[in-house]
Amino acid sequence: MIGGSDPVGIEVTRVLAALAAGEGDRLETVRVDLKEEAGRRDRAGMIVAGAARSQIAAEQLAGESACMANSDGGGALIVGVANDRTLIGTALDAQWLRARIYELTDRRLTVDVRDERLGGVRLLVVRAFQAIEPIRYRNRITWRVDDRCVEVDASTWHERRMTRDRYDWSEQSSHTDPRAVRPAALAIARRHLRESQEGPAQELASVTDAELLRRLNVITQDGYLTNAGHLTFVGRGLPVLDYQRRPVRGADTRRRVLEADLSLLEEIDAVESAIDAFNEERHIRRGFVIGRLRELPMSAVRETIVNGVVHRDWASGAPTVVEHIGRTLVVSSPGGFIGGVTSENIITHPSQARNRSLADLFTTLRIAERQGVGVDRMVRDMIALGYPSPAISETAGPYIRVALVGDSLDEAWIRLLSRLSPGEARTSLNVLVLLRRLVDLGWFDVRAAAPLLQLDETETTAAIRAFLDVAIDGSPIAETVAGTPAQSPPAWTLSARARAALAEEDEATGWRRVAPAREAVALAWARHRDRVSTTELGSIVDAHPSGVGRVLQRLEESGDLIASRATRVGRGFFYRPVP
Repeated sequence: MIGGSDPVGIEVTRVLAALAAGEGDRLETVRVDLKEEAGRRDRAGMIVAGAARSQIAAEQLAGESACMANSDGGGALIVGVANDRTLIGTALDAQWLRARIYELTDRRLTVDVRDERLGGVRLLVVRAFQAIEPIRYRNRITWRVDDRCVEVDASTWHERRMTRDRYDWSEQSSHTDPRAVRPAALAIARRHLRESQEGPAQELASVTDAELLRRLNVITQDGYLTNAGHLTFVGRGLPVLDYQRRPVRGADTRRRVLEADLSLLEEIDAVESAIDAFNEERHIRRGFVIGRLRELPMSAVRETIVNGVVHRDWASGAPTVVEHIGRTLVVSSPGGFIGGVTSENIITHPSQARNRSLADLFTTLRIAERQGVGVDRMVRDMIALGYPSPAISETAGPYIRVALVGDSLDEAWIRLLSRLSPGEARTSLNVLVLLRRLVDLGWFDVRAAAPLLQLDETETTAAIRAFLDVAIDGSPIAETVAGTPAQSPPAWTLSARARAALAEEDEATGWRRVAPAREAVALAWARHRDRVSTTELGSIVDAHPSGVGRVLQRLEESGDLIASRATRVGRGFFYRPVP
């Protein structure tokens, strides 16, 4: 925490002071609970030595932490205090416990765990911040009532949430005087506002410093900076970003940006400048027109870095690490997914801001996309250059890891997109994702496309319908796969005109495109559709059915497919995948 109003932190400090003084009255409250570590007594009731890893203790503390997180404002557990207030200590490993609680709560609760020593006895303070959605433990929702946890149903929990403002740490007062704002941070903020070329933003850039801070909503009613304002314009003292540049994995670091005592805006600016210096520019020629592109799109780079600081867990003192290795950028930031967001739904899931005020501030400054749009932009801009979609995952810690892999710029793909009509199709995320699927794998149907678009099947059907209206050089971009049974769901592959156009661009740019192996295509189709025929496979790989028969025979010989009839000939003959 930077500072400011922190009722839980104040309460923890009071309870620890009371324990140190030997006081035993009124220690447990709605925000703080004392815990004797489970499994620390033998059958005779005597205290036994603790261990660094105790499953029974982790299960106990996971349930209690979930209870605190479900309560207004969150809460904290002080572990290592017996029921009679004796300090018995704990040997639990803090990082292991943090990770274990995260796992036991279905990867939805990230707690802060820190050591505290009283009179030579090691205690742990387990801090659970207020949950955005109820945290279930063993399929139960509990919350704190006075000094105990009681079960509550989901509707009651949500009803209370609707009748109160959600606690947002970043909008609380930091108790920092606005005069501490760094002039360099204000200059960067004004520059971003002006560069947006939006009238209201440019007008905001011209007001006085005091008016700018007020209109950015970073001044509290008592005249101090909010925590969001303190981070953005003053800084937390410790580095927030750790940028490392290496030409290849395993090589020595060529450039590092790790600076303390800067504002968050200054740190982001320094890291962006470092990335820009190593992000080479490429020229794309079509006729007499030459376009210039960065190997990694800077819009995706900025969104990745900004998301890595704006939505991170600020209870952790660890920096957000930015690794720039060759043409790949990997950003790892403390804190897991929240509010039901996962790597499988992050494009379309309603935005869940861990630090709502901080996110709003960066949106107002035109540094980040508005909530719920930024990830779409990252994915779109990477696919538009022929790169893989950003790899977004949750790793142990927990951390959110985002990788932008800019291996080789696919100039032929970029030129192909310029031939699409209508023009807006060239920047449509759904169109880019579906077209890339056809180029890379040859086919899709609704069921295969839905997880790629992160939409349900009804929405996916609508997206495909719009995709089928896209043309290339005036001809449809896709056509149905031939040979599918009349009663089966339709599937699509590239049209003849689209295949020819791609081949033309590959030849013009010297791009050597590797088509997927026919065996792999056949097996993927068969396992997905529960059948494959020579007509279907020929349609997908642009070959005559008679030319792919041997492919299916080899898969039968290898034990992957089985013939639908012993004669293996005749109208309607196909293969099935071996279970």
